[in-house]
Amino acid sequence: MKITTFNPFIDAVHADELIRLFGEMGFERHHTKQGIEIADREDTVFRMKDAGGFYLDILQSKAGVSGDTVGIRMNVDDFDAACELLRQHGFTNAFGDDTVATKSSKAAMMVSPSGFRISVIQHNKDHD
Repeated sequence: MKITTFNPFIDAVHADELIRLFGEMGFERHHTKQGIEIADREDTVFRMKDAGGFYLDILQSKAGVSGDTVGIRMNVDDFDAACELLRQHGFTNAFGDDTVATKSSKAAMMVSPSGFRISVIQHNKDHD
């Protein structure tokens, strides 16, 4: 398994405020994925990037979260191997056996025994 991208994400109550804040720090919107079906909700992810090449993802959830949470986004070249490695260290998939599948990627939110989260993502290179 090879890690191809590794950066923080924020699951935000007020994504617009964070986008403005990080915009003032030099981050610009790189792209937006809307209507991502995750478990029983629909989310939007704002991917931001600064001039130094650092990435930050801000997730706006329709799940009615009570506070912001942070985690790590980890893009990999082998989704199954990455999830299995994390399971061997006590991580569980927050969505049970479900994954988040879009035309461009497959993802799972893996949660450590202590509660921190790693979003494991493998991009599909053969999409429109």
